[in-house]
Amino acid sequence: MVLIVTLLLNAIRIYTYILIAGVLMSWVPSIKESSIGQIISRVTDPYLDIFRRFIPPIGMIDISPIVAIITLQLASEGILVLFRMFYF
Repeated sequence: MVLIVTLLLNAIRIYTYILIAGVLMSWVPSIKESSIGQIISRVTDPYLDIFRRFIPPIGMIDISPIVAIITLQLASEGILVLFRMFYF
């Protein structure tokens, strides 16, 4: 069970880093349109679209990645709490 929790937490951490990379790449259109940028967009956009439906951009700033990252962090904390509650 520890292995599953560790893998899940590491997957969340890696996805968070991919989200951050996608946000940073969105500031430079030439990088966003590269093959790596398109791959990152295909991986992150379905998750971000959930938040974009409910959170409108503020001017030209899209704050949905911030909420998405906070949600991932809350999910990882929730996984840890559940694991500690049932196994310690």
